[in-house]
Amino acid sequence: MSRTLVTGSAGRLGRSVVSAFAAAGHEVIGVDRAPGTPADAAATLPADLTDLGEAYEVIARFRPDAIVHLAAIATPFSHSDAVTFRTNTQLAFNVCDAAVALGVGKVVLASSPTVMGYGAPGGWTPSYLPLDEDHPVLPWNAYNLSKVVAEETMRSFARAATATKLAAVRPCFVIAPEEWEGAPTQSGHTVAERLDRPEIAGVSLFNYIDARDAADMLLTLLDRMPGLPNGEIFFAGAADALAREPLSELLPQVIPATGGFADTLTGTAPAFSSAKAGKLLGWQAKRSWRTELS
Repeated sequence: MSRTLVTGSAGRLGRSVVSAFAAAGHEVIGVDRAPGTPADAAATLPADLTDLGEAYEVIARFRPDAIVHLAAIATPFSHSDAVTFRTNTQLAFNVCDAAVALGVGKVVLASSPTVMGYGAPGGWTPSYLPLDEDHPVLPWNAYNLSKVVAEETMRSFARAATATKLAAVRPCFVIAPEEWEGAPTQSGHTVAERLDRPEIAGVSLFNYIDARDAADMLLTLLDRMPGLPNGEIFFAGAADALAREPLSELLPQVIPATGGFADTLTGTAPAFSSAKAGKLLGWQAKRSWRTELS
């Protein structure tokens, strides 16, 4: 049985990851300063991983086979810029440093699709749509800059590591199971409100993923990592957009600069491509707002 340490285990995505990994036979160790880690975890610890010594102590104590690092300040502007940047980048460095030094076999970090730079006050124009892992990153605030730095931190360790495989995942707007029932999403709006008011979901290009699908993607990624190049980055999103109309029509109304680029997004096609995960991992999201929304 594989022992997997999940940081941010009480979070919106972390709860589903803990449950999915436990159901798949992993011995899950949840690490989160906040309460709420599911009882599926074999053990929990309220550690502060921004402290390098504590990161080493946690990993040395549990000696996991793999780490899924989700802990972070999860939304832009929810803290001061300095705190957001310092926290997220220090977490990424500390987890990678301790994991590689202590011989953890696999490490996956959570990044964010916001590294694409949409929502910038001066406007945003994509190089092309749908967005994929080759699209240039254009961070403009402390949160998405911290995620770019976290990705590059992971890649720097991947270049030097000989016994540890590392990767990063950019999960789209995560929707937890209870949010399909009407609980507020991370933006404070319900899923129904995001569908009924395109200006809300349009800010994030109508992207989303069910937390259980994201957890399944992480399971699949860890399973396939031995055969992948070290330091890969993947988008993980639903197979459709969180919108009632085609994005070819809707997206230019919300973000005029996407006009012309959005012409390829016909039908229910999303603005983010998970084709790389499909090709290299054989993974595709199973759930849609059309099947899950109450």
